[in-house]
Amino acid sequence: MMDDKITTAYRKSKGIYDDVLTQSKWWSRLYIRLFWGGVDDTDIANRLLAYLPVDYSGRLLDVPVGTAAFTWKKYGALSSASITCLDYSGDMLEQAKRRLGHAANISFRQGDVGDMPFADETFDTVLSMNGFHAFPDKEKAFSETYRVLKRGGSFLACFYICGQSKITDFFVDSFLSKKGWFTPPFDTEESLKNRLGNLYENVDFHLDGSIVWFQCVKADEKKHKSNN
Repeated sequence: MMDDKITTAYRKSKGIYDDVLTQSKWWSRLYIRLFWGGVDDTDIANRLLAYLPVDYSGRLLDVPVGTAAFTWKKYGALSSASITCLDYSGDMLEQAKRRLGHAANISFRQGDVGDMPFADETFDTVLSMNGFHAFPDKEKAFSETYRVLKRGGSFLACFYICGQSKITDFFVDSFLSKKGWFTPPFDTEESLKNRLGNLYENVDFHLDGSIVWFQCVKADEKKHKSNN
């Protein structure tokens, strides 16, 4: 179950959450420049979403959907896809619903990434944007996203990793984690590459400052068993 501290933190920040992510205000641009080295979250989001072709027609899980600040335009173009948006925060889900409208191919579920209400190998694609640095039980989160993904399906994600910037790491440890927006422990570049390589194939791994973004494909059963 997700930590109530996280729920409270995101509920209190809902008035500024999108401004920070999209850098739509002068102060959010300054914040990103000072503590995140000027990383452009919008550019990273667009690069990640570019893995989904405009004619995508599979089943996609977005966890956590957040406010859909980065995905609403893309989802509007994926009319043939079946999209499931899951988030632990009811506040985030309500904002996502307002932004995504009432498209017949998009559904919403409130739930925990560590115990998702879906059968094994349900989705062709699992998308997770800015979620793993907040999830309190990352082992369960990685296990569950793997479980619900079909073999041959794609896992797309972007999130913070530690060890790339002393300034960013200090800010995360001393402020963001204490407030509940982020939850340690965090992967390093090496540990994440090892983790992904043990489960997935064709890992396309990119790093921009302290933010990683990647696509990988769920390995066949033979490879998975060989790593257990």
